[in-house]
Amino acid sequence: METKFKKIGILTSGGDAPGMNSVIKSVTCAAINQGVEVVGILGGYSGLINDRIKPLTKNDVAGIVSLGGTFLYSDRCDEFKTEEGMQKAIATCKKHNIDGIIAIGGDGTFRGATDLSIRGIPCIGVSGTIDNDITASDITVGYDTAMNTVMKLGDALRDTCESHARCNVIEVMGRNAGYIAIETGLALNAIGVAVQEIPFDKEALFEKMNEARKNGKRSFIVVVAEGLGAEFSEGLVTEIEEKTGIETRFVRPAHIVRGGIPTLADRNFAAKCGYKAVELLLNGVSDVVVVSRHDQIVSMEIKFALILDRMYKNKLKDDDLEGFTVEQIKQMKEICKERHDYFVNMYEVVNAIGY
Repeated sequence: METKFKKIGILTSGGDAPGMNSVIKSVTCAAINQGVEVVGILGGYSGLINDRIKPLTKNDVAGIVSLGGTFLYSDRCDEFKTEEGMQKAIATCKKHNIDGIIAIGGDGTFRGATDLSIRGIPCIGVSGTIDNDITASDITVGYDTAMNTVMKLGDALRDTCESHARCNVIEVMGRNAGYIAIETGLALNAIGVAVQEIPFDKEALFEKMNEARKNGKRSFIVVVAEGLGAEFSEGLVTEIEEKTGIETRFVRPAHIVRGGIPTLADRNFAAKCGYKAVELLLNGVSDVVVVSRHDQIVSMEIKFALILDRMYKNKLKDDDLEGFTVEQIKQMKEICKERHDYFVNMYEVVNAIGY
């Protein structure tokens, strides 16, 4: 492959996610195999502003895929949102002859990537977030590991619940998205799952628990998405005890859900995304994000992906759809409907069969 790129940079930004290191390893090896130098940018966009650059070799990344977190560290950088901050980042790129950047993270990371692309530094985004809240992608790097971490925690809690005839309310991460809660609720045979996206019927939960207890059931798991707020989660514990008489404990694993050894699914998905990102960048494609659509690794324009995300989350601004064709807007609506239908179906399933 002939390419104008001689050196590229990699950064991770925003919340860390298991599997990010597999993207870093994949990008590094794929680029070096094409005769392109690779540097790591330490601490996300703040590292780019502050000139924290580290050359990477295959040996540097050979053993990182089994590690959680991010080998290149991460940060949330308000300075990069300013023109002055972006110009400092561009100056660092010019100083080190960085021809392009692959940025791993969530929607904030992609906004930074498109800002750099517009200013002449070609960028490719790779979705890395445990929340799975990137509407453009069916799954994100870190999501599978986070779900498995919650599942293992829930299984361990179930043991004690069974021994003492208790209920555990588990509040899981996910920001404002309920994907982790729904998927793990199903895997844990939770008797109830509460998420921000769909109204939760507390009385139906209490009735279901009372009936199950009459039938001899001893242990109960209820999973709550953090988007509902701490007051909801902690208050539900008190309400369950008052309405059912079942001793109930509260667990908030919080950032434990972000860490841990990446699963096979996350490692392999991340590796494929990293390889695709290098392929796109070296072929002259930029200002796109690598996503999973119907089990295929594809690319999508970052602006399209960001506006799609706003559409799904009902955060569209008055002029957001300007510049998009009728066909593109139709495609956005179809993706939103597909994602919504999947979520609703999962919610119905988990609440129908949970016990």
